[in-house]
Amino acid sequence: MSVIYDPIHWTPHKRLYDRLMLAFVAGYLILFGGLQLVFHPQITAETLTIRATGTLAFLMLHVILCIGPLCRLDRRFLPLLYNRRHLGVTMFMVALTHGVFNLVQFHALGNADPLVSLFTSNTQFGSLVRFPFQSLGFFALIMLFLMAATSHDFWLKNLTPPVWKALHMGVYVAYAMLVMHVMLGVIQLEKSPVLIGLTGAGVVAVLGLHLAAAVKQARTDGGARRYAAKGIPDGFVYACDVADIPENRAKMLIIGGENIALFKYDDKLSAIHNLCKHQNGPLSEGKIIDGCITCPWHGYQYLPENGQSPPPFHEQVCTYDVQVAGTKVYVNPTPYPEGTARPPARITLATL
Repeated sequence: MSVIYDPIHWTPHKRLYDRLMLAFVAGYLILFGGLQLVFHPQITAETLTIRATGTLAFLMLHVILCIGPLCRLDRRFLPLLYNRRHLGVTMFMVALTHGVFNLVQFHALGNADPLVSLFTSNTQFGSLVRFPFQSLGFFALIMLFLMAATSHDFWLKNLTPPVWKALHMGVYVAYAMLVMHVMLGVIQLEKSPVLIGLTGAGVVAVLGLHLAAAVKQARTDGGARRYAAKGIPDGFVYACDVADIPENRAKMLIIGGENIALFKYDDKLSAIHNLCKHQNGPLSEGKIIDGCITCPWHGYQYLPENGQSPPPFHEQVCTYDVQVAGTKVYVNPTPYPEGTARPPARITLATL
């Protein structure tokens, strides 16, 4: 969190991440270019640039789409998520280079305007095999530009998180268009079963990781059981045992459709809505630092007793009532309005 908008909020980890990312980009381009010159010595510089940047951007997009589910499967991938925007903007710049060189190579040398030529040189929109695949790449590039241009928190704040999130979910639409762009390009120009196989393997990897993350999430979601307990009012649901929650950590619960993070700290228990206001990060996977629940994605913080961000910030999440009977913890899944203070449940010596 920051009280001002910096172009880039540099940290030692970001600097290391960017160095490694740029080293990978440079290494890939050098290796790809060298192999192309060995196997296709007659290749022109323009064609080499188009192929190198196109394959690199497509590979980087696959990595970007795999980071999210990998973080759900293993927390050790969280540093990649924290720096994913840098990777996304770099990927767009590589894709833009690919698009510009394509436009110049194939559409800027005639009498027609290059953009007009792009959409009129091939009008076989009714043919699957001969479909003008370059138009798909153009529209996907426009979508990637919108996401790269609005990647900063300034736009997240001013567009509002729901609008910003909906815009950036368009990456999956762009990905689908680029898969068709690549596949049709290979079929029409390259006719290489190896390239078709690699593209298919990439799609399977992305879909497989998302499916695996969804299955793991579904298994985690089904923990709470509703039953009556002596001394516990109606509406409360058994969540877990006190010992099931590590100190200054949380247990994630899905109760009555509510996504809840149940935190234990200073011999107290509090429950807030699990999704961070910033980018829907899982607060239950964070921890309490300096008295504040800290989102593991980008460090946004909330007070556990009221779901409010500490001043001067204004983000708020819903809160829930918690009670303890013996060693058992109960949560009422009826949410209070965002930022409503609720007394935490006390963990006594008798409980322990």
